Amino acid sequence: MSQPAPKPAVILLSGGLDSATVLAIARSRGFAPYALSFAYGQRHSIELDAARRVAESLGAVEHRIAQIDLRAFGGSALTAEIDVPKNRAADEMEHGIPITYVPARNTIFLSFALAWAEVLGSSDVFLGVNALDYSGYPDCRPEYITAFEAMANLATRAGVEGAQKLKIHAPLLEMTKAEIIRTGLSLGVNYALTSSCYDPAPDGTPCGSCDSCILRQKGFRENGIKDPLRYTATEATAQVIR
Repeated sequence: MSQPAPKPAVILLSGGLDSATVLAIARSRGFAPYALSFAYGQRHSIELDAARRVAESLGAVEHRIAQIDLRAFGGSALTAEIDVPKNRAADEMEHGIPITYVPARNTIFLSFALAWAEVLGSSDVFLGVNALDYSGYPDCRPEYITAFEAMANLATRAGVEGAQKLKIHAPLLEMTKAEIIRTGLSLGVNYALTSSCYDPAPDGTPCGSCDSCILRQKGFRENGIKDPLRYTATEATAQVIR
């Protein structure tokens, strides 16, 4: 007997460590991954180059980049002329919502994913939100994911007609960065292809001192392995997180 075709799933793919791991997880669970990235007016396009590399490396069926402009609203160090915070201590990251938060970003991204999932006849959307090493973002919490899933099933023709019961998969939600890295390595993720930095150099070299770089390096260090990326401020970061 022939095997049934894999079910399509939309994967939100930023090009970073977390979303690359989620793409690998979706594939390992037997889904046919359709990767979706966004050119949303972010500080740099380096992460989109990384997303293309990751999508190809991990066998995405298709990779699309949607064009939207969140610079029209600004309000974030990633979408306005606001400095990215550097060398923050761990206790600083654990309190408050940082200026790198992009207003309503995950809600906007998930809405696009919902639209593509309906077109594909898919009931599954994956994203890499994390409630532990998540730098205080409100749209990375479990209650947010639950609420969006409930809304999504009221918002589409497929949902109303019973053709689709959308499931939002957030497999990294309760994992530390170290656990995420171990999972990805076990699934064949090449983290040298990814880009996590909020403020990289023009050639893509990560700064090593923004929140994202600090959390990433901490995860590799806790696994006793070296991050395959080369940093511009490794020593400064090491002093902050020691």
